[in-house]
Amino acid sequence: MKKVHNVLTEISVLIKKIETDYPELYQFLDENPITLPTELHPKLDSNTLEDYLTDLKSLLKHHIENHIKSKK
Repeated sequence: MKKVHNVLTEISVLIKKIETDYPELYQFLDENPITLPTELHPKLDSNTLEDYLTDLKSLLKHHIENHIKSKK
């Protein structure tokens, strides 16, 4: 299991990449229902952060496969 600091660093780098290289996708990050906690005070542990990182990677991969390739 990765340490929280490493996961947060990966999340930050990926979000910056999305913001810079895929601005059309960046606008949806705040609205992604997968990332919205349903609890009033969610527990943010390493597993939660790794799940969020996985969701971000999936979102980017899906966007690239379905939007970028269709423009070629």
